[in-house]
Amino acid sequence: MRKESLEQLNACRSANRPCVLFRDLDTHESFVLEPGLHVDEQHAELHELAMQALRTDRCVRRDVRGQDWFVQPFNAPLRLIIIGAVHTGQHLASCALSCGYDVVVVDPRQAFASEARFPGVTLNTEWPDYALEVLSPDTRTALVTLTHDPKLDDPALQAALRSPAFYIGALGSRRTQAARVKRLREAGLGEAEIARLKAPVGLDIGARSPAEIAVSIMAEITQALRKELSADGAD
Repeated sequence: MRKESLEQLNACRSANRPCVLFRDLDTHESFVLEPGLHVDEQHAELHELAMQALRTDRCVRRDVRGQDWFVQPFNAPLRLIIIGAVHTGQHLASCALSCGYDVVVVDPRQAFASEARFPGVTLNTEWPDYALEVLSPDTRTALVTLTHDPKLDDPALQAALRSPAFYIGALGSRRTQAARVKRLREAGLGEAEIARLKAPVGLDIGARSPAEIAVSIMAEITQALRKELSADGAD
C-alpha cells in the first residue's frame, strides 16, 4: 500500500470518518475514497462502488473498465445512544459494547449517569434535546429511550425520528405508546416518521427482568441492522 493511502486511511479511522480502500489486484495500485468528497468523472463509477460497499458493510471484488478492484469499506463504528441511565440501560450498554457498539448514555440526572454504574461508557449529562444536537444520529446509529419520562424521552425521540438513525425504540406499554404517539403528532411529526418508532421496544421473547429486556432490545437492533444491510446488498 502506498504511504499516502495508508496515511489517509489512518486519518479517517482516527477521526471516525467512513472511507473505502481500493486495491487493483493486477497492478497493486491502491487509493482511498471518502464519501461526499468531489470526484472527477473518471472515478465516478468507483465512488458509487465505494458507497455501495459502505452501505452493505462488505468487501467486494469488481471489474471496472478492465481493472480488477478489491474494495474494502471502513465504516465509522456502530453507535447506540441510550436515553436514561436506568437499570435496563446498564444491561443494554453492556450488551451493546460486547456487540462492538460505541455506547453513549444520556441522562441529566448525574446520580444515575455515573462511571460507577456505567463503566467504559460515554456519559452525557445534558438534557436530551441538547445532547442529540451534538451527537447527531446518523445511519450507523441506534437510539433507545428508557426513562418513561416524557420530559426526557420525547425530545430525544423527536430528534431521532427526524434523523437517519437506522433504529429508534422506546420502552413502555402499548397504552404508554398510544399517549406517546399523540404527543409526537402534536409536536409536528408526520405519520411516516412516527411509524419508524419501535414500541414497545424489543423482540417479543417474553422478557421480564431488566437483563432479559436488554437482550430483547439488542436482538431487535441487530435484526434491524442486518435486514437493512441485506436489503442494500440485494443486487
